[in-house]
Amino acid sequence: MRQALSRRVYRIAAARVDGARVALACLAGYAGLVLGGCSVTMPITSIGADRDVTGSTTPRSISPLSPDLGTEDWRRAKAAMAVALDPQGNGAVVNWDNPDTLLKGTFAPVGSPFVKNDLVCRAFIASLGGQDETKWLQGSACRPSGEEWTVQDVKPWRKPA
Repeated sequence: MRQALSRRVYRIAAARVDGARVALACLAGYAGLVLGGCSVTMPITSIGADRDVTGSTTPRSISPLSPDLGTEDWRRAKAAMAVALDPQGNGAVVNWDNPDTLLKGTFAPVGSPFVKNDLVCRAFIASLGGQDETKWLQGSACRPSGEEWTVQDVKPWRKPA
């Protein structure tokens, strides 16, 4: 009798362990399905090619000189600006152009370099042109020693008559 009782207790305990294992496996599978959906990403695009423009954000201009300059235009202009404003340079006008967009321009340093807030700065006059017209700008750019120039301010400039 004791042996029969012992077998019965063992079977009940084994059944409970098996049931717990099944329940745990089901719970793990369910959690995997539920949480796995969180990591799935799907691109959401509109059917039409047009994008709605809202007034909540404004597109960021690539160049501080003009919104007409694209990435490659600004890259070329910035390189010309760096050469023109270099304190070790000869102070000559530096030209740039982009044959792909037909935009071009010049940078001419104005005056000597000066120090402002631990930055080396220099004033410039720039021209930006395309097929139709040429815009003239004046401004200044600064840089920490050995780093890239950053345009600090720029405004339209009129040639003296």
